[in-house]
Amino acid sequence: MSGTPDFGSKVFAAWREAAGPAWPAYTGHAFVRGLGDGTLPREAFLHYLKQDYIFLFHFARAWALAVVKAETIAEARLAAAVVDGLVNTEMSLHIEICGRAGIAEADLLAEEEALENLAYTRYVTDAGLSGDFLDLIAALAPCVLGYGEIGLRLKATAAADTPYREWIDTYAGADYQELCAKVGALIETATAARLGERAQETPRFSAIADRFRNATRLEVGFWDMGLRGHV
Repeated sequence: MSGTPDFGSKVFAAWREAAGPAWPAYTGHAFVRGLGDGTLPREAFLHYLKQDYIFLFHFARAWALAVVKAETIAEARLAAAVVDGLVNTEMSLHIEICGRAGIAEADLLAEEEALENLAYTRYVTDAGLSGDFLDLIAALAPCVLGYGEIGLRLKATAAADTPYREWIDTYAGADYQELCAKVGALIETATAARLGERAQETPRFSAIADRFRNATRLEVGFWDMGLRGHV
């Protein structure tokens, strides 16, 4: 994993390594490659955006659950800030891009939820309902930090004429990268607070890493769904 960002978190780097082949299958997926070289069919991209709009709604709910599960004001503040960013910024990008393609927000809200979407969003929510703050953050992290990693890679390698530059710039941009750094710091402090400074030596660490790995596998399924182009 050399050359990939760890966003200031050794714990995240360990989770990513423990995810094994699932991580490169996610961050190097054919859907991602198509965003970079511009070969991704427009229909697949729009289908992904419609499903991702639904996903982000449930993802925001899960981050709101992180406020409930938080044990410090710093944890609660960051989780609340992420909810705000998802609802008022990231979802707005989807509305704008889809709107230019003639897809109204009402159509996004009426879209049937794909099974891969159901599986992923409910898995994350269950992680928070059945576990603690750390369980939830481990399930949330692949999406946040994986998109940050993908954005940086595509910024450096994408074709100049790719029609997906707006999407790439969003996740490679300073605001999103700053969010990744904050989430990386949150992972470090939350893990140390609950598992101690030698967290990776504790029995529970592997169970938390499994949360991360499973969410990463579900990210792969989400890209598969996007490429398929229908529910």
